[in-house]
Parts: sequence; structure tokens; C-alpha cells
Amino acid sequence: MTERLVIGLSLTPAFIITLIGTFIFLGWTVLMSMTDSTLFPSTDFVGLEGYWQIWKYPRWQVAAGNLFTFGPIYMLVCGVIGIGMAIAIDQNVRGENIFRAIYLYPMAVSFVVAGTIWRWILNPGTGVEALVQGMGFESFVFDWITRKDRAIYTVIIAQVWQHAGFVMALVLAGLRTVNRDIINAAMIDGAPTHTIYRRVILPSIAPIFVAVFFILSQWALKTYDIILALTGGGPGIATDVPSIFVRDMMFNRGEIALASVASVYMLLLLFTLMAIYKSYQVIARRRTKQ
Repeated sequence: MTERLVIGLSLTPAFIITLIGTFIFLGWTVLMSMTDSTLFPSTDFVGLEGYWQIWKYPRWQVAAGNLFTFGPIYMLVCGVIGIGMAIAIDQNVRGENIFRAIYLYPMAVSFVVAGTIWRWILNPGTGVEALVQGMGFESFVFDWITRKDRAIYTVIIAQVWQHAGFVMALVLAGLRTVNRDIINAAMIDGAPTHTIYRRVILPSIAPIFVAVFFILSQWALKTYDIILALTGGGPGIATDVPSIFVRDMMFNRGEIALASVASVYMLLLLFTLMAIYKSYQVIARRRTKQ
């Protein structure tokens, strides 16, 4: 009891400071989003006008559109590759620990380093295009990173490379918790391996897929470092996302109110995702009790 009290007292100041700091800055952001603040904070309230006006900015339209383009594709591809790697490792392959380490290695690389590496790889003058052309295939072109209509997909490539291993680790952990008796019964009945996974194993670990989806969706929403290192938001504003928009409006253009509105939109989307996830958990608990 004494030990717990000491631990609680030692953590309380940090917890209180973090809690107060979070709500103070959150409140300040919401407050600024309802003013006409530019370079300096203003107390001239305009209400919710900024929340409608922001949609008239072409750059915000591009940033929001990129988020809803990049996010679903990134989550889908990352999930499919991660599940595929988990199933492959689950076949009791030799050197399983080595494969797991290789697949998880990208998670240990910082976003800035990963973005820089992929910028070299995707650069037409130094990367894949130069390598293939140097092998004699001079007509080969892979210039996505320099094209406004395809640059966002290079971000997806980099993000999938970095996070597919995380999905693999979670799904593999779930696969190892499945009751082997059920699997053995299906095998005795003559069901092929792909059918067992599709109808028995994967449905039984559905909660893990839901958790993976919401974790990836939050990562997609908060994507910042890797875009800054990979494309810098370019070419032009082709790979702008809300987080890049907020940084540029706040620190480069002195548009405090505009940046605050964009931040609140991101916060609302995050709260929506959290609410959906919590609702799913409540529904799942009620079903298990029935």
C-alpha cells in the first residue's frame, strides 16, 4: 500500500501538468478558430464562420482530398500485406524469428529517415528509374514523385513499407491465440488451408482487425514527418495533408485562425474515430455477455 501511494504521489504532478497543459492548449486552439486572428492572436470573434470559409481555400481542399485518398488506400494495402505476411509466418517456416525481425525493422526507422531514403529511391535521377535505365531499359520511366497526379502514391508506398510489419505483428499474435482444436477439426473434415483461414481463423480474430484499422486510421490522420522528408508537400501542393497545412498556415503564413480551424477539424475526425471504436467495444462486450 505504501509503495503504491509513493508511486501515485510521484506521478500525480506530471499527470496534472499534462492534463492542464492539454486542455489549456486545446481550449486556446478552439478559441482562436472562432476569431479573425492572423499573425497575432485577436479577440474579435467571428463564430463558426472560419469553419465554412476554410473550404474556399484550394490548398485546404487539396489537403483534405489527399487525406481521404491516401488514408483508405494506405490502410487497405498495409492491412492486406500485413495479413499476408502474418499468414506466411504462421506456417511454421524456418527462421521465423529472422523474418519477423526483417518485417518489423522498418518500424524502428524514424519517419524522417524513412522519408529521406524513399526520396533517394524514387528520385528519377538517383533511384529506381536511373538504375533500370542504367541496365539498358532506357524507355523505363518511374517519375511518380515529380508528378502532381501521382506523388501522393509515393507517400503510400513509404508508409506501407514502414507500417506493414506492425500489422503483421498484431495479426500474427492473434493467429497464435486461435484454438488449435477448431483448426484440427476443420483439417480432419478435409477443408483446404485457404478455406480454414478464410472461414475459421480470420473471423475469430476480427477484433484485432478492428484495432488495426483504427490505429492505422490515426496514423494516416497524423501523417506529417514522412511527407515533409519525402516530398515536402510537393510538387507544388500535390501531397499536402491537413498536418502540413496547419504547420504552414501557423508558422510560415501567420494565419493563426485558419490553422486553428484546420486543427479542430483534425481533432473532430480523431474524436469521431475514437467514438466509433469505443462503440464497437461496447457492442462486442454486450454480445459476449449474451
